[in-house]
Amino acid sequence: MSIAISGLYIYPIKSCGGISLERSAIGMAGLHNDRRWMVVDEQGVFLTQRSHPAMARIRTDLRDGYLVVTAPGQPRLDIPVDVVEDDDSVRRRVKVWRDEVDAVDEGDLAAQWFGALLGTPCRLVKVHPESQRVASVARIENWLARHPAAADFPRHHIFAFADGYPVLVTNEASLAELNDRLEAKGQPAVGMERFRPNVVLSEFGAFDEDYTVLITVGDVRMALVKPCVRCEIPNTDQLTGARSTEPMATLATFRSGPDGGVTFGMNAIVSAPPGATIAVGDRAEVVLDF
Repeated sequence: MSIAISGLYIYPIKSCGGISLERSAIGMAGLHNDRRWMVVDEQGVFLTQRSHPAMARIRTDLRDGYLVVTAPGQPRLDIPVDVVEDDDSVRRRVKVWRDEVDAVDEGDLAAQWFGALLGTPCRLVKVHPESQRVASVARIENWLARHPAAADFPRHHIFAFADGYPVLVTNEASLAELNDRLEAKGQPAVGMERFRPNVVLSEFGAFDEDYTVLITVGDVRMALVKPCVRCEIPNTDQLTGARSTEPMATLATFRSGPDGGVTFGMNAIVSAPPGATIAVGDRAEVVLDF
Protein backbone atom coordinates (compact mmCIF):
# COMPACT_ATOMS: atom_id res chain seq x y z
CA MET A 1 0.00 0.00 0.00
CA SER A 2 1.38 3.40 -1.00
CA ILE A 3 0.67 6.68 0.79
CA ALA A 4 2.32 10.12 0.81
CA ILE A 5 4.38 12.25 3.17
CA SER A 6 2.49 15.56 3.30
CA GLY A 7 4.27 17.38 6.13
CA LEU A 8 7.57 17.51 8.00
CA TYR A 9 8.10 19.54 11.18
CA ILE A 10 10.81 20.07 13.74
CA TYR A 11 10.60 21.85 17.09
CA PRO A 12 14.16 22.96 17.87
CA ILE A 13 13.22 23.99 21.43
CA LYS A 14 11.00 21.50 23.24
CA SER A 15 7.45 22.88 23.61
CA CYS A 16 8.16 26.01 21.54
CA GLY A 17 7.13 26.87 17.99
CA GLY A 18 7.95 24.51 15.17
CA ILE A 19 9.42 24.85 11.69
CA SER A 20 7.78 23.41 8.57
CA LEU A 21 10.32 21.76 6.27
CA GLU A 22 10.28 20.55 2.69
CA ARG A 23 13.15 18.11 3.33
CA SER A 24 15.05 16.94 6.39
CA ALA A 25 17.93 14.71 7.32
CA ILE A 26 16.67 11.78 9.38
CA GLY A 27 18.36 9.15 11.50
CA MET A 28 18.01 7.14 14.68
CA ALA A 29 17.55 10.37 16.68
CA GLY A 30 14.70 11.51 14.41
CA LEU A 31 14.62 14.62 12.22
CA HIS A 32 17.76 16.75 12.38
CA ASN A 33 17.66 19.45 15.11
CA ASP A 34 14.31 18.32 16.50
CA ARG A 35 14.00 19.03 20.25
CA ARG A 36 17.74 19.71 20.45
CA TRP A 37 17.14 22.49 23.01
CA MET A 38 14.98 22.60 26.13
CA VAL A 39 13.99 25.09 28.83
CA VAL A 40 14.61 23.93 32.40
CA ASP A 41 13.88 25.34 35.84
CA GLU A 42 16.50 26.11 38.48
CA GLN A 43 16.64 22.42 39.44
CA GLY A 44 17.25 21.39 35.83
CA VAL A 45 13.74 19.95 35.33
CA PHE A 46 12.18 20.50 31.91
CA LEU A 47 9.44 23.07 31.33
CA THR A 48 6.69 22.63 28.73
CA GLN A 49 3.38 24.10 27.59
CA ARG A 50 1.67 21.83 30.10
CA SER A 51 2.57 24.28 32.85
CA HIS A 52 3.63 27.28 30.71
CA PRO A 53 1.26 27.66 27.72
CA ALA A 54 2.99 30.94 26.80
CA MET A 55 5.77 28.79 25.33
CA ALA A 56 3.47 28.28 22.32
CA ARG A 57 4.08 31.94 21.41
CA ILE A 58 7.82 31.42 21.04
CA ARG A 59 8.80 31.17 17.38
CA THR A 60 11.97 29.46 16.18
CA ASP A 61 13.99 29.51 12.98
CA LEU A 62 17.34 28.07 11.85
CA ARG A 63 19.24 30.66 9.87
CA ASP A 64 22.90 31.16 8.92
CA GLY A 65 24.20 28.86 11.64
CA TYR A 66 21.97 30.27 14.38
CA LEU A 67 18.83 29.24 16.20
CA VAL A 68 16.75 32.43 15.99
CA VAL A 69 14.16 32.81 18.75
CA THR A 70 11.40 35.45 18.79
CA ALA A 71 8.28 36.20 20.82
CA PRO A 72 5.86 39.15 21.15
CA GLY A 73 7.41 41.97 23.16
CA GLN A 74 10.85 40.32 23.26
CA PRO A 75 14.05 41.19 21.39
CA ARG A 76 15.38 38.61 18.95
CA LEU A 77 17.63 35.99 20.50
CA ASP A 78 20.32 34.32 18.36
CA ILE A 79 21.92 31.08 19.60
CA PRO A 80 24.84 29.48 17.68
CA VAL A 81 23.75 26.05 16.49
CA ASP A 82 26.93 24.04 16.19
CA VAL A 83 29.37 25.57 18.68
CA VAL A 84 31.18 22.66 20.36
CA GLU A 85 31.44 23.23 24.08
CA ASP A 86 34.36 21.56 25.86
CA ASP A 87 34.20 23.65 29.01
CA ASP A 88 32.75 21.64 31.92
CA SER A 89 31.53 24.88 33.49
CA VAL A 90 28.60 24.94 31.01
CA ARG A 91 27.82 21.24 31.32
CA ARG A 92 24.88 20.47 33.56
CA ARG A 93 22.63 17.58 34.43
CA VAL A 94 18.99 18.01 33.40
CA LYS A 95 15.83 15.96 33.75
CA VAL A 96 13.21 15.21 31.09
CA TRP A 97 10.50 12.92 32.44
CA ARG A 98 12.37 10.07 34.20
CA ASP A 99 15.60 10.55 32.28
CA GLU A 100 18.59 12.48 33.55
CA VAL A 101 21.07 13.49 30.85
CA ASP A 102 23.95 15.86 30.22
CA ALA A 103 23.22 19.19 28.54
CA VAL A 104 25.04 22.41 27.64
CA ASP A 105 23.84 25.62 29.30
CA GLU A 106 23.32 28.37 26.69
CA GLY A 107 24.24 31.19 29.05
CA ASP A 108 22.80 34.06 31.06
CA LEU A 109 21.40 36.09 28.15
CA ALA A 110 19.23 33.19 27.00
CA ALA A 111 18.21 32.50 30.60
CA GLN A 112 17.13 36.12 31.06
CA TRP A 113 15.20 36.06 27.77
CA PHE A 114 13.17 32.98 28.68
CA GLY A 115 12.79 34.01 32.31
CA ALA A 116 11.30 37.36 31.32
CA LEU A 117 8.82 35.73 28.96
CA LEU A 118 7.74 32.90 31.25
CA GLY A 119 7.86 34.84 34.50
CA THR A 120 10.03 32.29 36.30
CA PRO A 121 13.77 31.65 36.67
CA CYS A 122 14.86 29.19 33.99
CA ARG A 123 17.72 28.23 31.67
CA LEU A 124 17.98 27.24 28.02
CA VAL A 125 20.04 24.09 27.48
CA LYS A 126 21.18 22.12 24.43
CA VAL A 127 21.62 18.37 24.32
CA HIS A 128 25.26 17.52 25.06
CA PRO A 129 27.10 15.74 22.20
CA GLU A 130 27.96 12.93 24.62
CA SER A 131 24.39 12.54 25.91
CA GLN A 132 23.07 8.98 25.82
CA ARG A 133 19.30 9.24 26.27
CA VAL A 134 17.77 5.94 25.12
CA ALA A 135 14.14 5.23 24.22
CA SER A 136 12.49 2.43 26.22
CA VAL A 137 14.50 -0.64 25.27
CA ALA A 138 12.12 -3.12 26.93
CA ARG A 139 9.05 -1.72 25.14
CA ILE A 140 10.86 -1.63 21.79
CA GLU A 141 12.13 -5.19 22.19
CA ASN A 142 8.64 -6.44 23.08
CA TRP A 143 7.12 -4.65 20.10
CA LEU A 144 9.77 -5.93 17.67
CA ALA A 145 9.27 -9.49 18.94
CA ARG A 146 5.59 -9.26 17.92
CA HIS A 147 6.31 -7.80 14.47
CA PRO A 148 8.71 -9.90 12.36
CA ALA A 149 8.64 -7.34 9.52
CA ALA A 150 10.66 -5.01 11.76
CA ALA A 151 12.75 -7.62 13.56
CA ASP A 152 16.04 -6.26 12.22
CA PHE A 153 15.54 -2.78 13.72
CA PRO A 154 18.12 -1.65 16.29
CA ARG A 155 17.05 -2.04 19.94
CA HIS A 156 18.81 1.04 21.30
CA HIS A 157 17.62 4.40 19.96
CA ILE A 158 19.48 7.45 21.27
CA PHE A 159 17.58 10.73 20.88
CA ALA A 160 17.36 14.24 22.31
CA PHE A 161 14.57 15.94 24.31
CA ALA A 162 11.39 14.60 22.66
CA ASP A 163 9.00 13.05 25.19
CA GLY A 164 9.64 9.35 24.69
CA TYR A 165 10.56 8.42 21.13
CA PRO A 166 12.46 10.03 18.25
CA VAL A 167 9.55 10.66 15.84
CA LEU A 168 5.82 11.40 16.10
CA VAL A 169 3.71 10.41 13.10
CA THR A 170 0.18 11.73 12.43
CA ASN A 171 -2.37 11.33 9.65
CA GLU A 172 -4.41 13.99 7.80
CA ALA A 173 -7.48 11.74 7.59
CA SER A 174 -7.47 11.22 11.36
CA LEU A 175 -7.47 14.97 11.90
CA ALA A 176 -10.30 15.33 9.37
CA GLU A 177 -12.42 12.85 11.32
CA LEU A 178 -11.73 14.71 14.57
CA ASN A 179 -12.66 18.01 12.92
CA ASP A 180 -15.91 16.53 11.57
CA ARG A 181 -16.84 15.60 15.13
CA LEU A 182 -15.84 19.04 16.45
CA GLU A 183 -17.92 20.81 13.80
CA ALA A 184 -20.90 18.56 14.55
CA LYS A 185 -20.75 19.95 18.12
CA GLY A 186 -20.50 23.52 16.86
CA GLN A 187 -16.80 23.73 17.73
CA PRO A 188 -14.16 25.18 15.39
CA ALA A 189 -11.83 22.86 13.52
CA VAL A 190 -8.21 22.65 14.68
CA GLY A 191 -4.99 22.41 12.69
CA MET A 192 -2.41 19.65 12.84
CA GLU A 193 -0.05 22.01 14.66
CA ARG A 194 -2.06 21.31 17.83
CA PHE A 195 -0.57 17.79 17.85
CA ARG A 196 3.04 18.83 17.13
CA PRO A 197 3.94 15.99 14.74
CA ASN A 198 7.23 15.36 12.96
CA VAL A 199 5.87 13.40 9.99
CA VAL A 200 2.36 13.84 8.57
CA LEU A 201 0.80 11.23 6.27
CA SER A 202 -1.86 11.62 3.59
CA GLU A 203 -3.82 9.31 1.25
CA PHE A 204 -4.35 7.07 4.27
CA GLY A 205 -7.53 5.94 6.05
CA ALA A 206 -8.53 7.66 9.28
CA PHE A 207 -6.58 6.15 12.18
CA ASP A 208 -4.99 3.47 10.00
CA GLU A 209 -1.75 4.58 11.65
CA ASP A 210 -2.96 2.66 14.72
CA TYR A 211 -2.44 -0.56 12.77
CA THR A 212 0.72 0.37 10.89
CA VAL A 213 3.86 -1.65 11.55
CA LEU A 214 6.29 -0.05 9.09
CA ILE A 215 6.50 3.03 6.90
CA THR A 216 9.24 2.83 4.27
CA VAL A 217 10.41 5.88 2.32
CA GLY A 218 13.27 4.89 0.05
CA ASP A 219 16.00 3.63 2.40
CA VAL A 220 14.35 5.15 5.49
CA ARG A 221 12.13 2.94 7.65
CA MET A 222 9.98 4.01 10.57
CA ALA A 223 8.47 1.45 12.96
CA LEU A 224 5.33 2.72 14.73
CA VAL A 225 5.86 1.24 18.16
CA LYS A 226 3.46 3.06 20.52
CA PRO A 227 0.28 5.17 20.37
CA CYS A 228 0.87 8.73 21.52
CA VAL A 229 -1.13 9.42 24.69
CA ARG A 230 -2.00 13.10 24.68
CA CYS A 231 -1.88 15.61 27.53
CA GLU A 232 -3.60 19.01 27.49
CA ILE A 233 -1.19 20.60 24.99
CA PRO A 234 -3.56 20.04 22.00
CA ASN A 235 -6.00 22.33 23.84
CA THR A 236 -3.46 25.16 23.56
CA ASP A 237 -3.69 27.52 20.58
CA GLN A 238 -0.20 27.33 19.09
CA LEU A 239 -0.31 30.95 17.94
CA THR A 240 -1.67 32.70 21.02
CA GLY A 241 -1.05 30.29 23.91
CA ALA A 242 -4.76 30.46 24.86
CA ARG A 243 -6.10 27.21 26.31
CA SER A 244 -9.58 25.69 26.10
CA THR A 245 -11.17 22.26 26.59
CA GLU A 246 -11.12 21.30 22.90
CA PRO A 247 -10.16 19.28 20.96
CA MET A 248 -9.30 16.91 23.82
CA ALA A 249 -12.88 16.78 25.14
CA THR A 250 -14.11 15.52 21.78
CA LEU A 251 -11.12 13.28 21.20
CA ALA A 252 -11.78 11.60 24.54
CA THR A 253 -15.23 10.48 23.35
CA PHE A 254 -13.81 8.10 20.75
CA ARG A 255 -10.06 7.74 21.30
CA SER A 256 -9.75 6.57 24.91
CA GLY A 257 -7.55 3.52 25.34
CA PRO A 258 -7.88 0.69 27.85
CA ASP A 259 -5.60 2.53 30.28
CA GLY A 260 -7.74 5.68 30.12
CA GLY A 261 -5.28 7.62 27.99
CA VAL A 262 -6.51 9.58 24.97
CA THR A 263 -4.44 8.89 21.86
CA PHE A 264 -3.69 10.67 18.61
CA GLY A 265 -0.70 9.81 16.45
CA MET A 266 1.98 7.15 16.79
CA ASN A 267 5.48 7.23 18.25
CA ALA A 268 8.10 5.82 15.92
CA ILE A 269 11.68 4.63 15.83
CA VAL A 270 13.90 4.99 12.77
CA SER A 271 16.27 2.80 10.79
CA ALA A 272 18.17 4.76 8.13
CA PRO A 273 21.65 4.85 6.61
CA PRO A 274 24.02 7.79 7.21
CA GLY A 275 23.03 10.84 5.21
CA ALA A 276 19.42 9.71 4.70
CA THR A 277 16.74 12.33 4.03
CA ILE A 278 12.97 12.45 3.80
CA ALA A 279 10.89 15.02 1.90
CA VAL A 280 7.35 16.28 1.54
CA GLY A 281 5.82 14.54 -1.46
CA ASP A 282 7.79 11.33 -0.98
CA ARG A 283 5.83 8.14 -1.57
CA ALA A 284 5.81 5.70 1.32
CA GLU A 285 5.04 2.00 1.48
CA VAL A 286 3.25 0.79 4.59
CA VAL A 287 2.91 -2.57 6.28
CA LEU A 288 -0.38 -2.93 8.15
CA ASP A 289 -1.38 -5.31 10.93
CA PHE A 290 -5.15 -5.15 11.37
